[in-house]
Amino acid sequence: MAEKIRKPWLLILTIGLGTLLNPLNSSMISVALTRLQHEFALTFADASWLISIFYLASAAGQPVMGKLSDMFGPKKLFMSGLILVAAASVLAPFSPNFPFLLGCRALQAIGSSTLFPSGMSMVRTHITKGQGKALAVLSIFASTSAAFGPSIGGFLIASWDWQSIFLINFPFIILSFVLALFILPNTAQGKFEVKRIDFIGIVLFISAIIGLILFLLSLDQNIRWWALLLFLSAAVGFYFSELKHEDPFIDVKGLTKNHNVSFIYLQFMSINLIYYCYFFGFPTYLQQVRHYGEQHTGVIMLSLAGFGVIVAPLAGRMIDRYGSKLPMVIGASLLLVGTGLLLTYHDTSPLLWLLVIMAVLGMSNGFNNISMQTALYEHVKPEDTGSASGLFQTSRYLGSILSSSLLGLTFNRHLDTQHLHLVAIVCFVFCIFVLALALKLPGRMKKGRNY
Repeated sequence: MAEKIRKPWLLILTIGLGTLLNPLNSSMISVALTRLQHEFALTFADASWLISIFYLASAAGQPVMGKLSDMFGPKKLFMSGLILVAAASVLAPFSPNFPFLLGCRALQAIGSSTLFPSGMSMVRTHITKGQGKALAVLSIFASTSAAFGPSIGGFLIASWDWQSIFLINFPFIILSFVLALFILPNTAQGKFEVKRIDFIGIVLFISAIIGLILFLLSLDQNIRWWALLLFLSAAVGFYFSELKHEDPFIDVKGLTKNHNVSFIYLQFMSINLIYYCYFFGFPTYLQQVRHYGEQHTGVIMLSLAGFGVIVAPLAGRMIDRYGSKLPMVIGASLLLVGTGLLLTYHDTSPLLWLLVIMAVLGMSNGFNNISMQTALYEHVKPEDTGSASGLFQTSRYLGSILSSSLLGLTFNRHLDTQHLHLVAIVCFVFCIFVLALALKLPGRMKKGRNY
């Protein structure tokens, strides 16, 4: 029987302070990349691994941590996750070299990935009245921290240095940990079953993604054909391994059964590839080409991130009235228009024009995020919601990883407006694909979900 929570808002606050750590740390790094390039004498391709390693560790860690939460109890996992993030945030500022810093980023991602599934488990179990509202509040914690991460990072780095983007975690960690001790309910732990963890699938998944990244980053120099072979062999092995596993890391059987849902994952991955090319690419461009400081870069990035937060409620109202397809098509169209407008931006263009372009791209993200998630729930059965949500996050992570690889390939040797246009041209092709998928997806049926 679920323990009754006397003050649900305290439970939501405790979990929210923890769950914001993953999106916050994934986005603050965008403004720090230029400083870290200088600190460790890196190329942009090298620095892009700070993005890729975080999302790769998150993609591999979050499903596993969800299962461990069921086995050991969500409160224990939540507090353990906070400790891991604290350890990474202590060690990272003292990194003696770049590989050590990459290890800290991976540890930070694994720790923060523990917080979301364990937190969601407690919300679903202990908040029965107004659960939807609780989940919406937690979504605001995550989306707001991700949106304003570059601005927060810019102010911190300008005031001190790159180390501050790790130390800023401690107020959230300490407050969430203290509240967790007294607020989070103790839930009886389940039986530990090591066979539930698909270790072979996880290793093959990570190997395939690393092989793909290494291959993509080598396309402008000596091509690493062995990396392509690693990607292909690991991907094939992963597919057949997941077909046989009773509790797979990724349910490939389910993907083949529901084609609409598979297209949603593919569309969402493409959207994140495009959006994060700009989210991580613009700060580097503004600092290295337009020579803005970190603080001014953070303020400029508000145009991209802030407009997404502003239009999200409008997108939500449209979804309630018309279903997910209309706002999804609007979001895809805005992404296409914004990318097209970026090709009109040149060295002599005023900053105001770039701000307008970033605002259009930001609005597209506000429409896309909420409409894609709603579309997913419209096309899956209620009992499949949990696994579908996990794959939805994996799609986000894969798109983000591919964006960092594209930026590493195009920005590595030389960064200027022409190379920014090259990124935009590649993204424009993906925008057409995203819009086509949005138009193809069936709308919501009047009498219920459209499976």
